[in-house]
Amino acid sequence: MSDKINMYGLSLEELEEQMEKLGQKKFRAKQLYSWLYRFNVDSFDDMTDISKSFREVLKERYTLTLPKIYTKQMSDDGTIKLLLELEDGHKVETVLMHYFYGDSVCVSSEVGCNMGCKFCASGLLKKVRGLDASEMMGQVLIINQLLRPLKRKVTHVVVMGTGEPFDNYDNVMSFIKAVNSQFGLDIGARHITVSTAGVVPGILKYGKEGLQINLAISLHAPLDEVRNKLMPINQAYPLDQVMAAVDQYFADSNRQVTFEYIMIKDLNDTDECLKALIDLIKPRHGFVNLIPYNEVMENDFRRSSNNRVHKFHDALLKAGIKSTIRKEFGSDIDAACGQLRARYEHK
Repeated sequence: MSDKINMYGLSLEELEEQMEKLGQKKFRAKQLYSWLYRFNVDSFDDMTDISKSFREVLKERYTLTLPKIYTKQMSDDGTIKLLLELEDGHKVETVLMHYFYGDSVCVSSEVGCNMGCKFCASGLLKKVRGLDASEMMGQVLIINQLLRPLKRKVTHVVVMGTGEPFDNYDNVMSFIKAVNSQFGLDIGARHITVSTAGVVPGILKYGKEGLQINLAISLHAPLDEVRNKLMPINQAYPLDQVMAAVDQYFADSNRQVTFEYIMIKDLNDTDECLKALIDLIKPRHGFVNLIPYNEVMENDFRRSSNNRVHKFHDALLKAGIKSTIRKEFGSDIDAACGQLRARYEHK
């Protein structure tokens, strides 16, 4: 791997600092950002309004490196799932989902994951390392390359792929700031979501960032005894601590939180769990996203019936809690997060 700095991994503020260290004015960072993200240039030689001598300095110190597409799967519904190869040979997944309101990319934040959620294919392979910001940005830029001939581009970003974002906090923050910057990809804050399994220190820190970017909590159970069976992190940060952090986050940011809830047959879809879910969410400014489970062959969990999912949805709405049932994507390919990489690694 190169010891040069990958410029795709720098927030605008970080790039301004780099330029000042090189004796340049701060505006040079915005100029570079414009070439990278507005004109989609991938070579310093093509940055024609920058002097040739300074372009040589940039080439000595920086690189513009993107992941390579190792495997591509395309679904009948238009979903594209990529297995991307990084400079060190490790592989990560990223997924494009097309909605009526735009194109959303699900970004991985780590190679592997240490959260060990029992229902999740990502946890089949333990964390190797966190991704740096350039490797996360690379996932979005590769998708944009695929969309460009269609005259489309990424409009929404969710950091919900493999890995726990708050286990790689600083790199994730640099990435989302570059995505959100008006001089970068200029994706609106309300169109960016970071999802956590419930890392309490990360939630508290995130609430003080002053960002309008969305927060999602992977809840998946409203009772500790059920959540312990699904998510080992609940033993480190049980529900009372997670909810206290959510309350503090709301106080600091005044932003509504989304609670992700995968529906698993005979485990978290019981009447007891439904009542507990309503009791947990109703006092808070929360939104519940019910998710039909994508079954993984390595475990015995099964998806709840459609009737059960709709019973939860109707009961939440009746209780005055905003709720949706997530649209399913890629059911004819390796739909569940981590499945494609796990299948590759097992081979």
